[in-house]
Amino acid sequence: MSLNRHRCLRLQSLLIAPWALAVLAMAPELVSAAGSPAGVKAGGVKVGGVKTIFTGDVINGKKVVSSLNTDDLEPGRKHLLYFQGVQMATGQYWYVSVIVAKGIRPGKRFTLTSGVHGDEMSSVHTVQTIMGRLKPAEMTGTVMAVLDIARPAVESMQRRWPSMGRGLELTDMNREWPGNEQGLGAASRQAGLVFNRLLRPNTDLAIDFHTGTTGIDAAAFHIGDMGIPEVKTMMMLYPVPLIWDNPVYPSVLHNAFIKAGIPCFTPEIGPARRLDLDMIPLFVEGTLNVLKHYGVIPGPIGRTAVDANVLIGKNVYTVVSSQGGFIEWLVKITDNVSVGQKLAIQRNAFGEVLAEYTSPVQGRISALRSDATSEPGNVLVFILSTSAPASGAVTYGE
Repeated sequence: MSLNRHRCLRLQSLLIAPWALAVLAMAPELVSAAGSPAGVKAGGVKVGGVKTIFTGDVINGKKVVSSLNTDDLEPGRKHLLYFQGVQMATGQYWYVSVIVAKGIRPGKRFTLTSGVHGDEMSSVHTVQTIMGRLKPAEMTGTVMAVLDIARPAVESMQRRWPSMGRGLELTDMNREWPGNEQGLGAASRQAGLVFNRLLRPNTDLAIDFHTGTTGIDAAAFHIGDMGIPEVKTMMMLYPVPLIWDNPVYPSVLHNAFIKAGIPCFTPEIGPARRLDLDMIPLFVEGTLNVLKHYGVIPGPIGRTAVDANVLIGKNVYTVVSSQGGFIEWLVKITDNVSVGQKLAIQRNAFGEVLAEYTSPVQGRISALRSDATSEPGNVLVFILSTSAPASGAVTYGE
């Protein structure tokens, strides 16, 4: 098992003895391939086609699979399944909800994912709504929805995957892709199982839906690399007003897809923890446009990014709190701002002004802190920009 620098630092910080690190380095010889599906090596390296394996379990009338090949499913209908993920501490499994709408003719295979972060409810509802609109008897190709990937995080409606490896730990699953079936921690193993046995074998193009996070409300926007032609095509088919043209960091799910040769991007659908029923229809319409463009479903293309007067920016700049206190916003999400414009005032419990925050760049507000208070060092605002920043401005590195 290879350990990247991040994991090595984590292990060193926990003072794991040198002999333990030596054992980990020998892991490829110690791990049996018996736990991997057909067509997948131990450690999660695909070497061929994956076949459907039914475990024999049925939950709420839905069959359970430990690997899936959508070619094995009956065409012209929807299939509701559970995917058997990583085990819990008690030996039971975390199950992931899967819907497959398989058309009557072969064609493009789309995968729609949500629930990689457990507090992002509008992403789940968006995918549910899209799947509800599909009629397999009229489709060419297949659309697979994987709805609640970080299942324990969804159950507790929190961003990160909760584990009990060394006391309570919280892991951001969208820093774990493509995962490792024999990795360090349940979130890494869940990512490896889902990616190797469910997502990658059944996907030609993918869309990984997200929202803002708890404490930060977001606008409707996309994140993706417009240098990839099919990513650009898909993003521009949505009536969404903001696009961050940036691949971001390598360990997110959409980049795991891209590294596997599968075009993918990330729509962001407003705030966390609640359903934004005004914003969700934009992303439903856009996804249906994508499916129409690729011939999966019939019908005319609806509104697109051109209709939304989209702003495409290469960078997102942040303003970080320098003090702790109460935040009073002077701007709103999607407002255009200029260099030096006052964005917020921060006060202490006596009402005394501690700080005033200004924009370092000309751009548009893409997300704001929604909690009324902030500790020092929290990101307060995200500004999407096409302009050169003022001196000292910080781009969003995560």
